[in-house]
Amino acid sequence: MRSTASLAVAVLLATSALPTCASGIDNKIPDMETIVALESRASQAQPSEQCFLYAELVHQMTELSVRQYAAGDIGKATDLLKRVQQFAQKIHLSMAKNDKRIKNAEILLSHSAFRLNEMLHASSFEDRATVQDALTDVRLAQSDSMFQVFKK
Repeated sequence: MRSTASLAVAVLLATSALPTCASGIDNKIPDMETIVALESRASQAQPSEQCFLYAELVHQMTELSVRQYAAGDIGKATDLLKRVQQFAQKIHLSMAKNDKRIKNAEILLSHSAFRLNEMLHASSFEDRATVQDALTDVRLAQSDSMFQVFKK
């Protein structure tokens, strides 16, 4: 009886804490200055840190692109999506076995893929190809990072 009660409390705590953790990813509204600073930091970082920083960059660019698209600024959103593709490809190249925060990178990429999928469903027919290409590249980077997590 006692173990059932403690199990119920553990499940209750786990399910109530999950939305709080998941919502923390989007609390910070990205802007171009932050993205440029992060891009500079990522290009100068140690190889073991680059994968995570590029994933953070992809995440922030995705969030800003989604916001720009929702605001009707399709041109800027499309330009950011093309840059998202470039950095998703850099993640493939920068992934190393000694990445310090590969799990965190995988979480950011998973969330970015989710947001891009939402954007894909909300986008017009003309914009879908760009969003789909970005989504494909981010999903590939996410699956690569997931394989690295499970290799450890």
